[in-house]
Order: sequence, then structure tokens, then C-alpha cells
Amino acid sequence: MAEYSPKDLLATLEAAQTGERDPRTCEIVNRIVADLFRTIEDLNVQPAEFWAAVKWLNELGSAQQVGLATAGLGFDRLLDILADQADERAGLATGTPRAIEGPLYVANAPLSDYEARLDDGTDVGETLVMDGVVYGADGKALANAIVDVWHADSKGGYSHFDPTQSEFNLRRRLRTDAQGRYRFRSLVPSGYGVPPGSPTEQILDRLGRHGQRPAHIHFLVTGEGQRPLTTQINIPGDAYLQDDFAFATRDGLIVELDPTDRTDDVASLGVTGKHTRVHFDFHLQPA
Repeated sequence: MAEYSPKDLLATLEAAQTGERDPRTCEIVNRIVADLFRTIEDLNVQPAEFWAAVKWLNELGSAQQVGLATAGLGFDRLLDILADQADERAGLATGTPRAIEGPLYVANAPLSDYEARLDDGTDVGETLVMDGVVYGADGKALANAIVDVWHADSKGGYSHFDPTQSEFNLRRRLRTDAQGRYRFRSLVPSGYGVPPGSPTEQILDRLGRHGQRPAHIHFLVTGEGQRPLTTQINIPGDAYLQDDFAFATRDGLIVELDPTDRTDDVASLGVTGKHTRVHFDFHLQPA
């Protein structure tokens, strides 16, 4: 009797796909299975190692950390690299650089016209005022664009995931005014690390890596006729600015901080005393 090989098993698996199927799903799953078969065979993966990996994957899903692990293993950054390359080939390599969304986005944050305060006033962190203009693909200021913003508090926690924070704390959507402007008051965020003892930390430990992210602020910017932009800015001076475990720090997204005592122009945001300002414009691409 001829030996039944891994290649034979793979062929049998693919041959079993005889019902109504989605060709793209089959293409992707068959490639992943084939690559894993080769990994197990080439590296002589033992049953105990295989089942330990299955256990880890189950724990990762139960902890809702799959998105955290994909960022730490470079998959999120890979998608950005490939999208950047596609833009360059199409002659669209301009505008604000994209950056990973990360696993902590929450849809449908409260919507305000032009300006809003993001924090609920319970954090004693450093006050931040950020403003800028959203420009369309034609280079003109874009009215009625939506700037969806979210970030961590001064301890590195995100509302919705951190039970000590109020709902939608440090999360808002801002509709730009007729001049394409947006503005918000918030706090200078802190960087954060993956949860101690978590499945994500376990795999990073085995790889000899840390799980720290530098301080940053996330954005999803959309406008009529424009391609949605997912990006983030980085706060300068963070120890992990160039050592981000998610590989998301990019040139053009590190902002300048402007400490100031001037408050006359931000009275509507209730800012008093010394605070930090950041100006950042978004340049979108055609849809």
C-alpha cells in the first residue's frame, strides 16, 4: 500500500470542497492550511507543541486579543505596507500616511460640530488642545468631513475596554466646519503595554520581545468623495517612539508639542492655564 503523504492529505481536503462554496475563501484557507502543513512537517512540530498552540489560540480569542496579537506580530503593519505600495504604483502616494487602526476602535462615538471636549474631567493628565484642517483630494479644505478620534488616558487605558472609564471617554466624532476645520480638547495620552499575564504577553515573552506602544492618538477621517483615512499621530519624547511593538510609528506622523498659557481663543473649550497644543492637517485621497 502506497504511503499516504501530507501532500495527499492536502489534496483530499481540497477535493472535499464539492458543495456550494466561496472561491476566495477556498483560495485563502487552502493556502494557509498548505503553509501550516509545511511548517509542521519541515520543523518537526510535535503533538504537544501543536496542542499547546491550539490552547493558546483559544485563550487569545477568549481574551479578545486576536487584534492585539496581529498588531504585535506585524500583520497590521504589513497590510499598510502593501496598501502603500499599491498607492505608489497607482500614482497615489501622497497625502497623510496611513497607520494601523489597532484593536481598540469603537464605532458611533458622540458627534459634534467642529469642536468638542473628549475627556470626562476625571483624569488629572496634561490638558491638550488639538486642531487642524481636513483637505480633500483636490487640495481644498473639506467641509462636513468626519474626524473620528480615540486615544488612551494618562494611564494607558481605553474606555469601553477599561471598566473604570465612562462610556466613550476620550472618543468623539467631529464634523468639520465650512473651512474644513476641527478642534478638540483632551489629555496628552500615555503609551500602554499589553495586559500582564495575557496570551499576547505570553507569546511576546517567548519571542524575547516587549509589548509596549508609544503614546499616540488614533483617527479615522472620512468625507464625501474621499477615501477613508485610518491613521494615528505620535507624541514626541516617548521612550518607545521608535520601538513600537506594533511597528506603527511613521515619518510625518510625529507631531510637535506647543506648551502655552494662551487661553483667549479656546474659551469655548473651557481651557484655563497652561496646556499643550498640537496642530495637524489631514490630506485625503480620492475615493
